[in-house]
Amino acid sequence: MAMSGVKLTESCMSTYNDIQKSKKHRYAIFMIKDGQIDVEKVGDRNNSFEDYLSDLHQKDGEAEDCRYGLYDYEYKYNPDGAESTFKSKIFLMSWCPDSSRIKKKMLYSSSFDTLKRAFVGVHKVIQANDKSECAQDAVEEILRSTDRN
Repeated sequence: MAMSGVKLTESCMSTYNDIQKSKKHRYAIFMIKDGQIDVEKVGDRNNSFEDYLSDLHQKDGEAEDCRYGLYDYEYKYNPDGAESTFKSKIFLMSWCPDSSRIKKKMLYSSSFDTLKRAFVGVHKVIQANDKSECAQDAVEEILRSTDRN
């Protein structure tokens, strides 16, 4: 297996634990910088999905840029004949828009496994290449598809 050789910084793991265990942030955005995956930004628990998307969708000069996103998503769950409850699922997203630079796309695609392996306990992994694929309704549909009534 070819590895990209990209390592995670310490802050990637502590931020993951902050989200997964401590519920300290709503989301985190990761970027590859100087051969390492690092935390670029964290979103407050009160931040919206729109805030997440605007932090995820960055530019590299004129071109779209790539990022990884981790999000603790909460939604209302209505099982048949039972009271509705809130569910929380954490998803990990790779955002590699089709229009981003080829070298960037290759780097982010080949390094995604490193994050997936490190973040044990993520409910869903989503690969988005188009803004429609990271829209809230598209993401929620994916997360709900694993619910059992």
